[in-house]
Amino acid sequence: MTALPAPADHDPAPAVAGLDTIVSLAKRRGFVFPSSEIYGGINAVWDYGPLGVELKNNVKRAWWRAMVQERDDIVGLDAGILMHPEVWVTSGHVESFTDPMVECANDKRRFRLDELPGTEELTETEKRDPGIVEKLGLKCPVDGGPLSPPRRFNLMFRTYMGPVEEEAAAIYLRPETAQGSYVNFKNVRETSRKKLPFGIAQIGKSFRNEISPGNFVFRMREFEQMEMQYFVRSEDAARIFDEWLPRRWEWYLRYGANQERMRFREHAPDELAHYAKKAIDIEYRFPFGWKELEGIHNRGDWDLSRHQAASGENLEYFDAATNGSFVPWIVETAGGPDRCAFMFLIDSYREEEVKGERRVSLALHPELAPYKVAVLPLLKKRPEIVEMCQRIVSDLRRDVMTVYDDTASIGKLYRRQDEIGTPWCVTVDVDSLEDGAVTVRDRDSMTQERISADQVKRFVLDRLATARGG
Repeated sequence: MTALPAPADHDPAPAVAGLDTIVSLAKRRGFVFPSSEIYGGINAVWDYGPLGVELKNNVKRAWWRAMVQERDDIVGLDAGILMHPEVWVTSGHVESFTDPMVECANDKRRFRLDELPGTEELTETEKRDPGIVEKLGLKCPVDGGPLSPPRRFNLMFRTYMGPVEEEAAAIYLRPETAQGSYVNFKNVRETSRKKLPFGIAQIGKSFRNEISPGNFVFRMREFEQMEMQYFVRSEDAARIFDEWLPRRWEWYLRYGANQERMRFREHAPDELAHYAKKAIDIEYRFPFGWKELEGIHNRGDWDLSRHQAASGENLEYFDAATNGSFVPWIVETAGGPDRCAFMFLIDSYREEEVKGERRVSLALHPELAPYKVAVLPLLKKRPEIVEMCQRIVSDLRRDVMTVYDDTASIGKLYRRQDEIGTPWCVTVDVDSLEDGAVTVRDRDSMTQERISADQVKRFVLDRLATARGG
């Protein structure tokens, strides 16, 4: 493993001291808005604005490139959000997909037990203890009222299919994408002709009726997941699990994450899901503490065995070399573009003083930046300059996200692009009309160089390739 987890007592300062800094920037610059804001919003649902949707899509593209495009042993899938309800019975979600919930006797507010102050170190066994509230002297964090003993709360959203709301028509919004890969295992294996080990990757919406969501987009009720299910022989599972740990760690470093604010954390035995043989999280030091970015899990043969038994469909893998059949084990990597984009926003935030003025910038990896290039006219009242800008913009837009802006002075335009993470600004001035050259400014170093206008695209594409490692 080339990148080692931080020691247990390692607790670096977060990249941003307070979450309000990022929330304010996200709203002001158009990354994230409260959903249905004109009606007062809806708790734990957020809308991605013009910049946010570009950032999140770039995260998804980067993940897909690493997990599918650059490999020959993983293929993609886009399974439906609505699935046969027996899928969730078989998977254990109907019975076991729960969190511990407590309720305030005064105002009837409900809270997730392990999100209350003073419960950060609780083990899973302690969370199930009916007397834990009394033992710790826990009170309602809003009004100090008494709290009920914890009870289990199922996180799945339930709805109905068809015109009649009756029990026979009950169906669930999926709480994870993984089950779509399991029930399609046979279809994917037969059509892609893959031999073990091979994986199925999927990006898609999931829904969880969280008890106490919060911390901006970190925990939401509607979110996306990026999950990969890797099907292996049982004797290879432990080794392959260990191989995926550095691969996933290094992906975050590849796109600029600071490894000083990352660590591995292994799940304790009483914390493991009922199906898991082993689970390790990649955690990041958010302003509100160490939290999970991604989980790597050895799921054993639980999933395919359960679906095979419940459906009656043969989900075994036939090994021509041994002339035998068996149910594959699964090594899973599970993260999400919402939480990932949030982390990159926080980790890339920079604040400094330049010539007596406060400068804010997002040092986003160029592949993740919403806009790669901003084209700016020094004098917007000169139509020749604007026309030259538009020619450059039209040329660039065939290959990269590009924005034209003439709504402020050049200094303010630079600061605006810095704050949204644009790696390069191209300025067209009066001299450009004579010599055909433009000024290219680098976001991070703030250095400027003069190049021919017809070389701008090549300049940008070359630097993108270098940043990507290609």
